Amino acid sequence: MTDLPGTGRGEGIEKYGYEQQLHRSLSFRDLLVYGLVFMVPIAPFGIFGSVFQGSGGMVALAYAVGMIAMMFTAWSYAEMSRAFPMAGSVYSYAGRGIAAPVGFLAGWMLLLDYVLIPSLLYLISGIAMNSLVPSIPVWIWLIGFVLLNTSVNYLGIEMTARVNKVMLLGELVVLAIFLVIGIVALGQGKGRGFSFEPLYDSGTFSWSLIFGAVSIAALSFLGFDGISMLAEENKESARAIGRAMVAALILAGTLFIVQTWVASLLVTDPAGLIKDGDPDGTAFYDASRTAAGDWLATLTALATALAWGFANSLVAQAATSRLLYAMARDRQLPSFLARVHPRNRVPVNATLLTAAVSIGLGLYMTSRDDGITLLSTLVNFGALTGFLVLHVAVVTHYFIRNRSRRYWHHLIAPVIGFGILAYVVVNADVAAQRLGFVWLAVGTVLLCGLLLTGRRPDLSAIERPDDEPTRTEPEHT
Repeated sequence: MTDLPGTGRGEGIEKYGYEQQLHRSLSFRDLLVYGLVFMVPIAPFGIFGSVFQGSGGMVALAYAVGMIAMMFTAWSYAEMSRAFPMAGSVYSYAGRGIAAPVGFLAGWMLLLDYVLIPSLLYLISGIAMNSLVPSIPVWIWLIGFVLLNTSVNYLGIEMTARVNKVMLLGELVVLAIFLVIGIVALGQGKGRGFSFEPLYDSGTFSWSLIFGAVSIAALSFLGFDGISMLAEENKESARAIGRAMVAALILAGTLFIVQTWVASLLVTDPAGLIKDGDPDGTAFYDASRTAAGDWLATLTALATALAWGFANSLVAQAATSRLLYAMARDRQLPSFLARVHPRNRVPVNATLLTAAVSIGLGLYMTSRDDGITLLSTLVNFGALTGFLVLHVAVVTHYFIRNRSRRYWHHLIAPVIGFGILAYVVVNADVAAQRLGFVWLAVGTVLLCGLLLTGRRPDLSAIERPDDEPTRTEPEHT
């Protein structure tokens, strides 16, 4: 791996025809913290009831399968981030690994995830805070969270990184409190006692059931991929991006499995939850109340509101602005989105646009009874389809184009990852599938317009230089 002149850092983006404008200041630890905050270690708190119903009570199994599925995706991200260490995630990887038009469509589908997820997070947090302070309406909480996060992101990526560390510590403390008290409560006979039913229940198990639940639980895993958006702000080697994604996924996935296992055993009426669902989103807080009373239910609800509305949406806004920036830089979106603040070194217009969309869409969704469900299913559909293209990019770039003989990394693992995610998408919510394909159709029309007006970037022609590891060199990730 070559170094940037005079810095000792990983290779830069000038060789790909870009100017280094963003500030390279993030270490591996910063990237790992960013990914963990984006994923939210307590993410299952907010969607526990939906996953419980969808999995027939086998929430821990749904998260375990989800982690395995996402692990294959993380490996593919690691491979492509080494080949093309730049912002843009799947948009950049597919555009260079397959072809520029495919990159645009992949980025377009990923926008369905990245542009919508801040609105979803703000909406969930506004509803949670309104349940704690009913005198303040949801829309005021929503706008307040948007303005706070925009201010932090505007000040630069270093400020975002510092806030991330504080918020991550707070989430882990709350999670530790719940786990300790929950396990003690089970030992005292509260709830249903210890059992393996959250991991496997022979009476309700079926693979289609579990993968349908994984399509919901996938929302908790989204975020590890956001680390790739910070490739141009990473001060270490390009390998740090892949390592941070894999580490974040393993750590968060383990926490998801443990906390949902404990919470499942604290559900006093599992049959009722499976039958009636969790329309108010309070199933996890009800389980907390079973363990220790109202104070633990309030603590977990408040932690969810702050984690989703501040910590998670803060990094989501940062990642979304980087995707808009990368696509605008390649003339695939309006050029004003590629403007970087001269002092703070952040994509300022993309950040402000993300905030505006979050407010507008969030306020609209507050008027819909199905706002959270609709947004969450669309976010998942956009992300999973983008991941499918990522796996294709690995095979195309390494195995087909460069004739790699590292079969596991460049053929077998991507094919397995593609197959698992395809099965999840097939078993996803039908409404999400329909709206997702409508979004894809709109993107296809826009792509045709770009091609007709001569705005096709020459991405696929930019290949990695001769220092790419040889076919027989052992893999290090």
